[in-house]
Parts: sequence; structure tokens; C-alpha cells
Amino acid sequence: QVQLVESGGGLVQPGGSLRLSCAASGFTLDYKVIGWFRQAPGKEREGVSCRSSSGGSTYYGDFVKGRFTISRDNAKNTVYLQMNSLKPEDTAVYYCAARSGSYAYTQVEKYNYWGQGTQVTVSS
Repeated sequence: QVQLVESGGGLVQPGGSLRLSCAASGFTLDYKVIGWFRQAPGKEREGVSCRSSSGGSTYYGDFVKGRFTISRDNAKNTVYLQMNSLKPEDTAVYYCAARSGSYAYTQVEKYNYWGQGTQVTVSS
């Protein structure tokens, strides 16, 4: 069974950090494009960061501004999103996603594997 399972979300104060993890099972992430998306209440799901299968191309949303870093550990079949300097407007459900191919599309509809999401709340 193909699965992506996120973890690491929670409540954090403004300026704090979180590291989200996304563990894959039933398939390998080695040759997949990986991505992190988020969806705030009443808003559309948007791309946070996406990385090509080779790792040679990485996209970050304009709102990231150097605060987040996407990475993968092929040995653990896991993708990470390190989030620093968090702001209240980063509050959302964060989803990891994967797709076959090589190009790091940022459109939601390009991805065919999705996790269930993990809530990130930034509040004092």
C-alpha cells in the first residue's frame, strides 16, 4: 500500500522552529519529485517547496524568503521540511506530496501521492 505519513506539526510561538517529516511506504522516493504544500482555512492549497527527482532544482514559495529548507533522506525514504522564523501566517495544514517524473511542478494537480496532512499553528 502506497502511503505518505507526515509528522512533526504542532503549536509553536512566532519566531520558533519546527521540522516536518514525511515517511513513505509502499514505494521509494529516490526517483520521485517531492513537495510540501499547505492549506490555511478558507484558502486554496499552495506550494511551499518542491524538489526535482535529481535534487538539482528546488522551488520555494515567495512567502518562504529563506526560512524553510526541504530535504530528503533516501536511506530512510523520508522527506523533511525545516521551518524557521515561523510567523502566524504560516498557520496551516501542511501536506507532503510526490510525483513520478523529474520536474518540480508546483501545481497541486501534478502530484498523485499525498499524505494526510499535519497541523502547524503559530501563535503566542
